[in-house]
Amino acid sequence: MTIFCSHCHRPLQADTSCLPTRAKQAPGASRPFRSTKSASKARRDQINAELQALRSLLPISAQEKERLSYLHTMALVCLRLRGAQLFPPGLAPPAGPALGTELLSLLPGFLLVLSADGKLVYISENVTQVLGLSVVELLAQGDTVFDILDGQVGEDVHKKLLLAQEEPGREVTFVSEMRTSKAFRLQHGGNRVVAVCGRFVALRWPPSPSTTAFLALCTPVAQSPADGEAASQDDIFQSMHLLDMTFIDVTESVAYHLGYHREELVGQSWYSLLHPEDAELAAAQHRAVALGAGAGPAAGTAVLRVLRKDRAWSWLCVWARRDGGCITCTCRCLREEEAAHLRARQPRAAAPP
Repeated sequence: MTIFCSHCHRPLQADTSCLPTRAKQAPGASRPFRSTKSASKARRDQINAELQALRSLLPISAQEKERLSYLHTMALVCLRLRGAQLFPPGLAPPAGPALGTELLSLLPGFLLVLSADGKLVYISENVTQVLGLSVVELLAQGDTVFDILDGQVGEDVHKKLLLAQEEPGREVTFVSEMRTSKAFRLQHGGNRVVAVCGRFVALRWPPSPSTTAFLALCTPVAQSPADGEAASQDDIFQSMHLLDMTFIDVTESVAYHLGYHREELVGQSWYSLLHPEDAELAAAQHRAVALGAGAGPAAGTAVLRVLRKDRAWSWLCVWARRDGGCITCTCRCLREEEAAHLRARQPRAAAPP
């Protein structure tokens, strides 16, 4: 009786066997595509050598290179390659490191450059002062701007970038929380809110996605008096009031922000400047500060619109505190996008019982 193989349907012989899933080999013959321990080690050694070579080319200190993981090395290399594509060495303006450091120290935030598809191309070194993370640590989060922002605003940011790309030179602003170091979150109770203001610029002609970049300044949005003191003082003024919010003094810088001279405001009521829709919120803040209601600094914080001398409305973040028989207000001017972000997260002061 002949027995047939169920796989190849050939008759089986006594001295042979059918191996449908494995080819017969002579003992000791090499098997193609078979991985061995020595081959795997050789590949790892080759990859390590290539990464070491790439690491040695990075323009950072030897001490920083020693701390780089493979992930950080590749992230920095990719950043440099994208930068070289947008800013060829022959077109880059000469700038000494000392001059760059001095200029960065004068900025109220850090510089950010993105490619047309949102990839990170450049982050200035002073990002550490704002987020508590170095450039290398920030790159470990990902290689796009969406990786370092709060995920909830990703779609809105994407729309803003598309709008800016369609109209080169048009300035757009978006506000979001940015990832920070663990130490920063423990100290401040969360990530940092940052306003990103920038525009797409054609670096070479003719413009194309590969020759345009989004250049932006990222400034922290102050959410407490401590943040306001740490940030730039250029957009801040102070006022002093009686308990009924009548002006008794105001810093001269109010002329720059609202257009009034000090003498025009002294004796006037704070409520005469407020937008009608914000009067209730301002009154709740006033009561909380004057009567000592509420807990913590949030009770004395409000985002309000006030009338400028030119009859336009300006957004202010107002921190109020009671000093004996007076109320002192620290006011910071806001962009509309900053005001919208803060108001959406601002707890409304409770009305008195």
